[in-house]
Amino acid sequence: QVQLVESGGGLVQAGGSLRLSCAASGSIISIRNMGWYRQAPGNQRELVAAISSGGRPDYADSVKGRFTISRDNAKNTVFLQMNSMKPEDTAVYYCNADVVAYYSGTYPRTDYWGQGTEVTVSS
Repeated sequence: QVQLVESGGGLVQAGGSLRLSCAASGSIISIRNMGWYRQAPGNQRELVAAISSGGRPDYADSVKGRFTISRDNAKNTVFLQMNSMKPEDTAVYYCNADVVAYYSGTYPRTDYWGQGTEVTVSS
């Protein structure tokens, strides 16, 4: 129905940068908030950054000033630019989207998740 596909994860040294992308596809009518979450081993999944359909961003305190979230509404895509990365940023990063889609004559609003992309920051 709706799929989120992430890309851009990998290995980077401390102080380096990575850019994550997440493209949503399917029978999409509209997307409200989009966001990035992360989960490190042994930890709960936590919000990293979110952005409204109007482009208003919100960040976790731990990434403010280092990460930037943006989106391209025409392409149903959200980005996360990660700069000045630290070893504690190491985690699996998940894309999330609040989607209104068309399905069998109805228009359900559903929270979708990507499959996750691994980010490792070496010290």
